[in-house]
Amino acid sequence: MAKNKPDTASAPAQTEVKYYVLDTNILLHEPLAFLNFQEHNVVIPMVVLEELDHIKDRQKDVSRDARVAIRSLEEALHEATPEQISAGVPLTRISGEHQAEGHLSIFPDFQLQQTESALSLNENDHRIIQTALQLQASKAPQKVVLVTKDINMRLKAKGAGVKLVEDYRTDQLIDDIRLLAKGFYQFEGDFWDTVGEVKSEQDGRDTYHFIARDVFPAVYPNEYLLDETEKFAARVESFTDSHVKILDLGRERLMSQRAWGISPKNIYQAMGMHALLDASQDLVILTGPAGCGKTLLALATALEQIVEKGMYEKIIVTRNTPEIAESIGFLPGTEEEKMAPWLAAITDSLEVLHKNDENMESSLDFIIKKANIQFKSLNFMRGRSIQNAIVILDEAQNLTAGQLKTIITRCGAGTKIICSGNLAQIDSYYLTAVTSGLTFIVERFKNYYGGSTMNLNGVVRSGLAQYAEENL
Repeated sequence: MAKNKPDTASAPAQTEVKYYVLDTNILLHEPLAFLNFQEHNVVIPMVVLEELDHIKDRQKDVSRDARVAIRSLEEALHEATPEQISAGVPLTRISGEHQAEGHLSIFPDFQLQQTESALSLNENDHRIIQTALQLQASKAPQKVVLVTKDINMRLKAKGAGVKLVEDYRTDQLIDDIRLLAKGFYQFEGDFWDTVGEVKSEQDGRDTYHFIARDVFPAVYPNEYLLDETEKFAARVESFTDSHVKILDLGRERLMSQRAWGISPKNIYQAMGMHALLDASQDLVILTGPAGCGKTLLALATALEQIVEKGMYEKIIVTRNTPEIAESIGFLPGTEEEKMAPWLAAITDSLEVLHKNDENMESSLDFIIKKANIQFKSLNFMRGRSIQNAIVILDEAQNLTAGQLKTIITRCGAGTKIICSGNLAQIDSYYLTAVTSGLTFIVERFKNYYGGSTMNLNGVVRSGLAQYAEENL
């Protein structure tokens, strides 16, 4: 669904106003989604309200979103008569910051008719599709658009005759995943031949250079810089309209870093490790293919900063659990024991870091206690305030922007959060690479001075893993 911006010069013509029929998953994805359609009309099928009612009492994170959606709809419709609700209530009556100028209506089930589309009205999805079909017939020539995040439902709707079916993309910041910020920029040839004369200054062991802004096609805080000589490496410290201040790092210096006994295997890991060990960076986002070392780097640098340097007090490890495991309360054991199957990647990485110890099992038990490593369910993070900790959020590609916001806003003073994920391994039914919350925060935080993003380009797990990533 493209963002529709209202025309401030003149009111839209009647035929330009569209009707958007919303599926339940849209309101679960963003409870106030019906306020994001500007001058267009929004239609909520009755079956959507029924599904929200069934979801609101479940012991799941989505139950909160269902309750927020219900309360928001009630605020919009509570003073309207049944006739007005069917015809459409102006969204301008809702207070708050929004640009909704259309109408909100509920499509009652008694108006549904069995048609030749052969869709059984006994299924909820079919009732929503039939709502779109009837509006499409009755509202012509105005356009009717069915909006759903369910890919299969989009296919069924098109097969049944719905002309316009779209995903909800109001929170989509880029159209192509190849445009996603990588956290580094590589210059062609020799960097110093490109920039010419520069002003430099020394601060202790660090050297800073001031480069003309027009050398950079685009520049972001904490972006790493490389060239093709395999000697130069730097990081953007700050910039103005005329100049960019960079920290000269050098590839040799980056590759010589160590954290908890491991060294980077390529320049991408080296840049990622540098960001992870930087105390000024309270958000580090690691993206990349399976086997590029995201989890291992995050864990090794976290242990280094807690056990060796005493910079933080604990490590909190969390990740999204599959739909079937969302209610972990029914599983036996403590919260850590319940989360163990979903956090095997962390324990695997711990084993790699201590594989040469005389007694690896004892070492693991010791370091889990020494670093105060806690395994937490994402569903239980809401409402907490996390202080003086490193939070490792694994498999972040399966989270929505709202879920990531919930975690990031929990982080208090002295807390660093590390988000890692592979956008090629999304397990959610409703997310794609461009709508994933991981993509969302990479784009939203690329101008944040306290954060770094690094795409760990290259598989280091094994030759087999690299060949599989490139050819399967």
